[in-house]
Amino acid sequence: MKDLIKGLREFQSNYVPEHKELLQELARGQHPRVLFITCSDSRVQPELITQSDLGDLFVIRNAGNIIPPYGSTNGGEGATIEYAIKSLDIQHIVVCGHTTCGAMKGLLQVGELETTMPLVYNWLKHTEATRELVEEHYGYLPKAEKLSTLVAENVLTQIDNLKTYPSVRSHLHRGEVQLHGWIYNIVDGSVLTYDRANHSFMPLSSSTNEDIQDIPVAYQASGSSRLSQGQRDRIFRGSPAFYNQ
Repeated sequence: MKDLIKGLREFQSNYVPEHKELLQELARGQHPRVLFITCSDSRVQPELITQSDLGDLFVIRNAGNIIPPYGSTNGGEGATIEYAIKSLDIQHIVVCGHTTCGAMKGLLQVGELETTMPLVYNWLKHTEATRELVEEHYGYLPKAEKLSTLVAENVLTQIDNLKTYPSVRSHLHRGEVQLHGWIYNIVDGSVLTYDRANHSFMPLSSSTNEDIQDIPVAYQASGSSRLSQGQRDRIFRGSPAFYNQ
């Protein structure tokens, strides 16, 4: 707690005086244009990664950056999404997974959690389809690479789940919101984005089109992976250190 209190005092004595106008403006209302959905992991800080200031991002954080399908739970995720879309006029939604995600590690062995961490078990069941897909298509991969693949497929699953929400679907239909899938690498700070033209996660600078709103909903029903064949072989182009965590 000493470090928290020290940081609070530094914030009050340094940041606040230097940003009086911003804080006064934010006191009158917030106008973020990005809903940023990411993991609770302490190593992932959306504002730091994107160099955003107060009021720039509207954030949802939970274990595994999971968005349960519409109607499957009464958790706060759905209410936050609806508020962001209808009240804040959000224009972009980013789902950001990350390397070495503890929730995804748990998902790989989710059965073992049923008795030891039942709440975590029930939460991870919301993305069970992702685990089944990875086991079906990538079961032959070493554990580290399977985890990396799970992180990637989980991001795409949550984007599918987002599109089950009426508020998101209506805004997508009118072209008023765009969906983006990112993966943040904890080791080197790089970010990969899902490029629908290449069916691959690629460096942001190489992506031809990172808006993935036109991907069909519920692709898991076909039992097929959304990654290209080349990416299935080595998963993440442009990020050779991805597995070396």
